[in-house]
Parts: sequence; C-alpha cells; structure tokens
Amino acid sequence: MPKAGRGKENDNVKETPVPRPVRAEFLKSAQGIGDSVEESLSEVVFLGRSNVGKSSTINLLSGRKNLAKSSATPGKTRLINFFDIGYKLGEEDYTVRFVDLPGFGYAKVSKSMKEIWQKNLVEFIRNRTAIRLFIHLRDARHPRTKIDEEVERYIREFLRPDQRYLTVFTKADKLKQKERGALLREFPGAILISNLKKSGQDRIQQEIFQTIFGAEF
Repeated sequence: MPKAGRGKENDNVKETPVPRPVRAEFLKSAQGIGDSVEESLSEVVFLGRSNVGKSSTINLLSGRKNLAKSSATPGKTRLINFFDIGYKLGEEDYTVRFVDLPGFGYAKVSKSMKEIWQKNLVEFIRNRTAIRLFIHLRDARHPRTKIDEEVERYIREFLRPDQRYLTVFTKADKLKQKERGALLREFPGAILISNLKKSGQDRIQQEIFQTIFGAEF
C-alpha cells in the first residue's frame, strides 16, 4: 500500500492533510481472542474507564453517529467489538480496524465473572499481534485516577517495538484554557478532545496514520 504523503503547497502555505473516514462497518462482538475476527488488518484499540466517552470518540473518528453504541449503565458492555473504518487520504484508500474494549472501573458483576472477563482482556491485548496502537482515553477532569495509572503502566510493560501507546483526554471542553495547557505540560504528547464540540479528532487520525502507514504530516 502506498505511503501517505505530505499535503500540497499553495501560495507557499502548506496544507496539513487529514485522513477522512468514508466507510464504517461493524464486524462482530467477541468474548476474547479465541472468537475474535481474523487478524487481517492493523488494529487500533480503544480502552478506558466506563463513562469516559469511548463510544462517542469512536463515533466521532468514524464519522458515524451510532456506530458504537453506549450503554446507560456503566460497565454493562462486556464484549470486544470490531469495526472496519475506510479512509480517504489524497487519492488513496485505506482501511483500519477499530477495536472497542469493555470499559473498566464500574462493572457490577460477580467476582467469578470479573475474573473471566479480566483474563479474556489480558490475553487479548497481550497476544493479539494485529494491534498497532493503544488509545487510552482518560477524563481530562480526573487525569490521574489510580486505575488509569495502573492500566498505562501495565500496557507499557509489554509494548512491542511496532506498537504505540497514545493518551487521549476526553471532555476537554470542561476545562479552562489554562487548565488544558497545564494538562498538556504534565502529559507531553497527549491529545485533548471534545466529542461535544467535535475538536481534536484530526490529531488522532494523523497519529493513527503515522503509526500504521508511516504517514508524514
């Protein structure tokens, strides 16, 4: 597949290209790696606490309002959901697979069910070779919760050379400009987004393409 390139220059002003989602398809839900879809595409995994805005973020990035369905009950979704997202960048077509993991932190399930669930997720994120990018969604108003810190530390322990970890703070519209600046200084390389105001998604799309296709922006 051709490598995505830089934008054209008009009147000495460089345009920054942004991948545009043009197709989005739900594939299936799986309990674990054993019944997951075939590893035929590079995958972007979305993980985060329940109620952090994971479904809204996936919908925003895919250009589809109801592709990923959120539950009114935090922690209710317990399956791994797969979506194929088709992009256009310049004249080229690209396809990326989004993987929506169950939210963590609020699940009201039995201890035995939670242990099975956790085992399935750990096995998936450690052994799924198609994963190229982990996007960890964190609430901008609560940037250092214990469970978020533990998840980041855990993933970084087994991150492969061909994988990347990206911190994305949701609900950035809830912060004042000064607070947003302080958060970015505390977390260099992180991205702030607002699903409500539909801001920040272009940066994430570019990060996805840099990681998977080696695109330069």
